[in-house]
Amino acid sequence: MHLHILGICGTFMGGIALLARQLGHQVTGSDANVYPPMSTQLTAAGIALTDGYAAEQLQLRPDVVVVGNTMKRGVPVIEALLDSGLRYVSGPQWLAENLLHQRHVLAVAGTHGKTTTASVLAWLLESAGLQPGFLIGGVPRNFGHSAQLGSAPYFVVEADEYDTAFFDKRSKFIHYRPRTLIINNIEFDHADIFDDLGAIQRQFHHLIRTVPGNGCILHPCGDAVIAATLAQGCWTPTPTLAVLEKNHASAEISASPEEIPPGPPFAKRGEELTFAKGGAGSDWSAELLQPDGSQFAVYHADQPCGVVNWSLCGRHNVANGLAAIAAAAHIGIAPAQAITALAQFRGVARRLELRGEVGGVRVYDDFAHHPTAIATTLDGLRQSVGATARVIAILEPRSNTMRLGVHADSLAGALQTADLVYIFTPPDLGWDAAAALAPLGSRLTVASDIAQLVAQITAAAQPGDQLLVMSNGGFQNIHQRLLTALAERVTVNV
Repeated sequence: MHLHILGICGTFMGGIALLARQLGHQVTGSDANVYPPMSTQLTAAGIALTDGYAAEQLQLRPDVVVVGNTMKRGVPVIEALLDSGLRYVSGPQWLAENLLHQRHVLAVAGTHGKTTTASVLAWLLESAGLQPGFLIGGVPRNFGHSAQLGSAPYFVVEADEYDTAFFDKRSKFIHYRPRTLIINNIEFDHADIFDDLGAIQRQFHHLIRTVPGNGCILHPCGDAVIAATLAQGCWTPTPTLAVLEKNHASAEISASPEEIPPGPPFAKRGEELTFAKGGAGSDWSAELLQPDGSQFAVYHADQPCGVVNWSLCGRHNVANGLAAIAAAAHIGIAPAQAITALAQFRGVARRLELRGEVGGVRVYDDFAHHPTAIATTLDGLRQSVGATARVIAILEPRSNTMRLGVHADSLAGALQTADLVYIFTPPDLGWDAAAALAPLGSRLTVASDIAQLVAQITAAAQPGDQLLVMSNGGFQNIHQRLLTALAERVTVNV
């Protein structure tokens, strides 16, 4: 079968292309800008690429056109596709119909942490010899690619809440029908397609309705938004997760009867439910043994399972690792075995990835683009490097939600951990960054030109500084430009 994929260079659609090739299909595709690293991976897989969305590419007469969610009405190839009568599907629909229906799907959903959690989970299955398939919105370093067909009955998928296609406005994850589901968190994001948090919760509710009764829905203990979402209806066991401080003390919180979902492990409706927030009462818990999260103890039903020593840092990554251990246990991987495998987990590209060090200055790349993710990433780096090293935050507010200014009021608070903050302001930014971030005072620098920004950061950087670049895009290759400028400074000063 010949598949032609529109928007093929995105991580998800590129993953679909690689999976289709591994299934033996002929695959071609196009994107507005055919760019590496995905273009390089696709070419190496024998996939012919077209630059742009001209209608003429449909002269290939594919058996099916797989449409990425960046495609819109009015784009020439889309109008030609609709006129042609060719068969077309979305990426999530193709994945579900051609691959997932044969598998035990382990899905990772939530506003934050999906890519890392899914990458850890895939590695735990791989380490257990299960040869899982996976499709992840990033590149786990243990694998070197974002998608793998696998040969086992298990498939790990990053379950995104963004919409499916121009003709299917449901969240992508509605198609996946998971048996094991992790919900990391639910916050307001994607303001370009969701009106409010309630609209996002409704999509998560639709996802929850697809999980079978003998499945499993793992989620953090004490998360009021997730609890309220489950209260809309849940027919599946919902084991809880908690990250504890060392020598923790539990704190009880209560949920009103109307917030309590039916079924185990919840109380019957009409009864008051009391449970521990981040403490005793969670089915799975991780106790921080190092403040930076590089070492933590794992407990299941209050019984010790072992101690994790790994290369990742941050409380949020401890939560991600714990969720993956619990999900792996649901399919029979012993926690002790998973804990051993975590020591070999090498992280994910663009998740606090060290891009280089010049003259004692380190440059990191991170995908954070939401205030919560920004704050947790900064905190993780701060805990890792200590209180004396300067952490310099460099942010591109690139996502649709960021450009709309939905999170403008909370951004200054998210950046408080940084010693210096540099903000790039693109022409389409719909709010005044200098005004919104004024609480940062003299720590803040705002620039609308990348070259100027690089020069300012390079001039300010000192040995021992940690430069944390945060964007969900390429940020005009600022990481390498900083490393080059820092190297030139070192050469001049020699």
